[in-house]
Amino acid sequence: MAETYSDQEFLEYLVKSLVDNPGSVKVSRVVDEMGVLLTLDIAPEDMGKVIGRMGNTAKAIRTLLRVVGMKNNARVNLKINEPEGGKRGGERPVASENSDVDDVIADLKA
Repeated sequence: MAETYSDQEFLEYLVKSLVDNPGSVKVSRVVDEMGVLLTLDIAPEDMGKVIGRMGNTAKAIRTLLRVVGMKNNARVNLKINEPEGGKRGGERPVASENSDVDDVIADLKA
């Protein structure tokens, strides 16, 4: 079994306590010259619980991870992977590559 660290265990415990599908929570840990990067994968339906309103839950989790990191003399960062089938995919309108400002304004007036 892979070795786990206190920051990784803490994040797993915290997120599993928040979500409806704790079995789908996966945390990977990478150490490089920038510090520790914890990458979080969760079920699409749990994304809102982890992000929270206006991102406040995610900010709080990141703050707690910084405290855990300071205790261990490490800089800990969190990346939350957008799950497959997440709500953000495809909802944003994308301007075509060939459109320019005049075309967009003409479309708005029509």
